[in-house]
Amino acid sequence: MKRLRPALLGITVGAIGMAAWAAGAQAQQITLKLHHLLPAVAPAHTKMLAPWAQDVEKASGGKVKIELYPNMTLGGKPPELINQVRDGVVDIVWTVNGYTPNLFPRSEVFELPFIHTNNATATNLAMRDMFLSGEIAEDFKDVQVMFLHVHAGQGIQMAEKEVRKPDDLKGLKMRIPTRTGAWIIEALGAAPAAMPVPALPQALQKKVVDGALIPWEIIPPLKLQDVTKVQVEGPQRERFGTTTFQVSMNKNTWAKLPPDVKQAFEANNGEARWRAVGKVWTDSEEGGIAMAKKAGNKHIQITAAELELFKQKLEPVVQRWIDEVKSKGIDGKALVARARELVAKYSK
Repeated sequence: MKRLRPALLGITVGAIGMAAWAAGAQAQQITLKLHHLLPAVAPAHTKMLAPWAQDVEKASGGKVKIELYPNMTLGGKPPELINQVRDGVVDIVWTVNGYTPNLFPRSEVFELPFIHTNNATATNLAMRDMFLSGEIAEDFKDVQVMFLHVHAGQGIQMAEKEVRKPDDLKGLKMRIPTRTGAWIIEALGAAPAAMPVPALPQALQKKVVDGALIPWEIIPPLKLQDVTKVQVEGPQRERFGTTTFQVSMNKNTWAKLPPDVKQAFEANNGEARWRAVGKVWTDSEEGGIAMAKKAGNKHIQITAAELELFKQKLEPVVQRWIDEVKSKGIDGKALVARARELVAKYSK
C-alpha cells in the first residue's frame, strides 16, 4: 500500500484511545470515520451513505457520530479501501468488491452476465439470503458487514459508436469495472481497459477507450453526457452484469462498541435497508439517462432478439467463472443456480 496522507494519522492515533471506550463511551460521543471512493455529489454518498449514517446516529440517541470522507480524501487508492478497514486505518468503508476479486470470490457470482437483470432490490435481497445462509459469508470473515449491494447494472456507454449486436463491439477498447467485466468485454470481441471511475471522462475524451460498462447513475457526477453519445441496454432495461459493493466496519471497532450502539447499527442494517439501497440505485438511473437524453445522446434499447445474441455470447463467461472458483474449492455451479433462483424469486 502506498504511503497515506497525513489525514490518516489522526485515525491511527485515535485508534490507540479506543480501549477507553468501555469506560467512557456512555459519557462521550463515539466518532467513526467512513471512507469511500466517489465524490460527495454522487448518489452513493447523498442518497445511500449519508442517510444511513444519519439513521444510525439517530437510533443511537446521539452516542455515535459517523463522519463521511468521500473521494478518497483520507488517502490511498480505491483498491486499498478494503485493507484500510481490515487493518483499522479507518473504521468503515464503502468499496467495490471487484477491486480485490481474490478476496471475494463467492459474492462475485452476482456480477456474472444476466444473473442480475434490472432490479437492484431483487439482487440485493438474493445477496442477503446467501450471506445470512453462509453461502457467501466466508468472503467477508475479516470485516463486520453492515450491508452488501449491487448497482442497477452495467449499461454500455459509448463515445461515438451505436451498439446493437455483439459484433458492434469487436476491436473496440472498453473500460471495465472488475475482472468479470473484463471477461464480458473479451467475450464480445473487445479489449478491456481497467481504470478507476473518476478517470473515465478523460479516457473517453482522449479516446483512450471507446466506451464503458457502467450504469447511468454515474452520468451526472462525472458529466458523462459531455463525452458520450450513446447509452445501450436491453428491451426491459436488462443490463450486462453488475458490480457488488460492501459497507463494512473494522472488526475491532465493532467489538469495542457498547451494546446499545451495536443495536443502533443492527436496527438499520436489516432487510429494509437492503431493499432501500436497491431502490436508491434503481431510482438514480432515471436522472442519469434523462441528463444524457437532454444533452442529445441516443438511448438504445436493443430488441429481444438482439439481447438473445448477447446472452449466447456471454454464457461462456459464467462457465469460465465456475471453472475459476473450482480451483479454490468453491462450488460455483451451485452458487449460480442459487443466485438465479433467488433473483427470480425477489423479482416477482
